[in-house]
Amino acid sequence: MKAKTTKIISIMLLSVLIIVTGCTKTTTPTTDVKTTDTSQAESSAAATAQAEDLSPMTLSIFSEDPSPNWNNMQDRVGKEITAKTGITLKAEFAVGDPAQKVALIAASGEYPDLISAKADVAKMVDAGAMLDLTDLIEQYAPNIKKLFKDYPKRLRNSLEDQAIYVIPSWGGVDNKYFTAGGGFEIQHAAVKEANFPKIRTLQDYENVIKAYKDKHPTVDGKPTIGISLNSDDWHMYISVTNPAFYATGGPDDGEYYIDPKTYDAIYHFRRPEEKEYFRWLNHINDIGLLDPESFVQKYDQYKAKVATGRVIGLIDQDWDYGDGEKALKTAGKFELGYGHYPVTLSEEYKDHSFQDTGFMGGWGIGITKSAKDPIRAIKFLDYLASEEAQVLNNWGIKDTDYVIENGLRTIPKAVNDKKINDATNFQKDSGIGLYTNIQGHYGDGVKDATGSNYTTNFPEQIIAGYNDVEKEVLAKYNVKTWKDLFPNESEFPVKPWGAAWNITVPNESEVTVLANKMKDITWKRIPEAILAKPEKFDALWDAYQAALIKADVEKMEKGYSEMVKARVKLWNE
Repeated sequence: MKAKTTKIISIMLLSVLIIVTGCTKTTTPTTDVKTTDTSQAESSAAATAQAEDLSPMTLSIFSEDPSPNWNNMQDRVGKEITAKTGITLKAEFAVGDPAQKVALIAASGEYPDLISAKADVAKMVDAGAMLDLTDLIEQYAPNIKKLFKDYPKRLRNSLEDQAIYVIPSWGGVDNKYFTAGGGFEIQHAAVKEANFPKIRTLQDYENVIKAYKDKHPTVDGKPTIGISLNSDDWHMYISVTNPAFYATGGPDDGEYYIDPKTYDAIYHFRRPEEKEYFRWLNHINDIGLLDPESFVQKYDQYKAKVATGRVIGLIDQDWDYGDGEKALKTAGKFELGYGHYPVTLSEEYKDHSFQDTGFMGGWGIGITKSAKDPIRAIKFLDYLASEEAQVLNNWGIKDTDYVIENGLRTIPKAVNDKKINDATNFQKDSGIGLYTNIQGHYGDGVKDATGSNYTTNFPEQIIAGYNDVEKEVLAKYNVKTWKDLFPNESEFPVKPWGAAWNITVPNESEVTVLANKMKDITWKRIPEAILAKPEKFDALWDAYQAALIKADVEKMEKGYSEMVKARVKLWNE
């Protein structure tokens, strides 16, 4: 998921996804960045725009992920997008189970103009609800063609159905990772009080949290919480189950582990080493470090709990708990914010959060057959994919959110301070980052023709975005960014299949039916095993594994293995 995200997006905010975490003191590479020349596409789009219909039009859009700072395009960026396109979005974001909502939309026959449904777009495709964008892109989308010129095969739906149903937006083209937003999190105050110890294994992580909780049993009169998990609906993946493969040296391939030599898939919970990760969670619960509300609290309650500053440890992605941490920063409680550590079961394992997937295509924004004007819709998406719109979404308005210094875009200190210390209000007002997941875009580390980065995620700006407490903690570990603590992507081969979670599975396939059965079993059995008495853990785990076999997990694995191999063929034929 990571960073489902990895990865996810890792979401879940409109940023995502994909993103994620890992260990060893490596230095983030700042060279070998890609520079693009989009002048041809830009000039073509600019010439076309002069004669285009920019009259006001509202397009409806549904997105599976929440966007808590969405401001109905009344932010600075949104107003500028409307001025350039004439388009205003009437947005609906998923509440509750997003997959169920997409299923209802698909069955209704009444679709929004645009939809961002991640893997559940398969439901829309099966319902015949999505337009094939191939011809629209060819005729009306020079910026989209330019953006994906090196990866046309990765826009196709499958070997059997080579239509283009979505503009990939959940992963940036030619992205390089500079940030670590996941891993195992600990409050800076606890790490400082422990005198900045090595935090490499689950035992290291546990020791710091226990020592701090023992010394500080309450915060503002309420009990201190060792570790809180977020298991509300799909967040179960991010905070409870995905960490099992990270902690045991697996990359993020969703619910599967893919053999890198044979491309065979196994349901990752059947790996023996993951049993030991869940045994550790059982132990954490037994000694009173696990939040007893971890499997009953709702997402809003979880974030509100983080915002109180009394949760020492998290196992999550920053986009998932970020609202709670932003509240702490707004209140000036920076020492109660979180650092990211590449924790694994033991030092024999290496965190694979940053193993390179290459550009994955996959999840994105599509146009439905209900769209009132598909040509206006594709031209809108084409504008969003332009260099101008990418800079707008990532940097904001020139001379308001950024300035040009020595020929390069630079964020003034006053603006940067507001981004750090009042992040929620800043995003609502500026709109920066709110349009990423409906926008085809270049990834971190890619530079435009001026030499400026398209995104603000590059080492110098990331460091500038840290508060003083973060900088102090990182300096004690002799690194400059959280990612520097993790294994570098250069330590792993590029995955030929990208990420398995990114593979679109037909909604009515047997794999989908079986996967839902496995999810129901897993989401029932894993909490039972974690919350049981330690002496009952092995029996419960054995019963869980037997239930998977009885439910035909091996048939599901065989079917998914075929899809992984088809993905490799699709990308390389």
